[in-house]
Amino acid sequence: MTISVHTNKSALTALQNLNKTNDQLAQTQNRVNTGLRIANAKDNAAIWAIAQGQRADIGALGAVRISLERANSIAEVSLTAGESISDLLVQLKEKVVAAMDTSLDATSRTALNSDFRAILNQITQVVTNSAFDGANLFSGSGGNIQFLANAEATSRLTLTTRTLALGGSNITIPAAAVITTVTHATTVLARLDASISNVNQALGNLGSQAKQIDAHLSFVSKLTDVLEAGVGNLVDADLAKESARLQALQVQQQLGAQALSIANSAPQIVLQLFRGG
Repeated sequence: MTISVHTNKSALTALQNLNKTNDQLAQTQNRVNTGLRIANAKDNAAIWAIAQGQRADIGALGAVRISLERANSIAEVSLTAGESISDLLVQLKEKVVAAMDTSLDATSRTALNSDFRAILNQITQVVTNSAFDGANLFSGSGGNIQFLANAEATSRLTLTTRTLALGGSNITIPAAAVITTVTHATTVLARLDASISNVNQALGNLGSQAKQIDAHLSFVSKLTDVLEAGVGNLVDADLAKESARLQALQVQQQLGAQALSIANSAPQIVLQLFRGG
């Protein structure tokens, strides 16, 4: 090997190896700091692009979950209100049947009619207040309400509106109905029996839709968890492995620095060649 003070091949080789170790050490430290094996496109463009696509889907599913949670809340409020209305209709039937008793005197009949009217007003109050976030399935205003079902917004779940207002298609008893006579009570009873059947069927249909929404919400939550785990498999760093690698690279760095120092001192042997005897 040629001895030269201009070119120190050993030092150049040692420097290249030290620089390589420093690069690997910086990469490993970054993985430990971020917890990510692939933090940007420079680390691995293909996998990073796949992970970004999955992150976009996860974000979209977050919006779907919010939509379905709103649907779930609307359905729960509506079902609670509907059950209250059904109970009130049962109370109405008790008053109506009692009013069909021909032996009642005027005072008793007036008292029954007052109770009957109070229950009708209560039904109206329940319908008016059965809203969540501005959505009311029972008021009869507005159409069906649709909610997001997938990340592409191409599929939707529906909550069907159904009026439970007095004098409507389900509760056919008019708001001005009275039971001041046996004849009036008989007329109301026929409508009341049909109304009870209509309301129970409407609540059954709403319950089925609410169950579907609840099941789909559970699916979306599980799907989100699976996608997040999938992204983690692609980009997360194995910190136990990186910790061991970090320690090994730190030792290599120290050894590389010592090797470079030794290589840099090698040309000094030239001085010994030119010393006098």
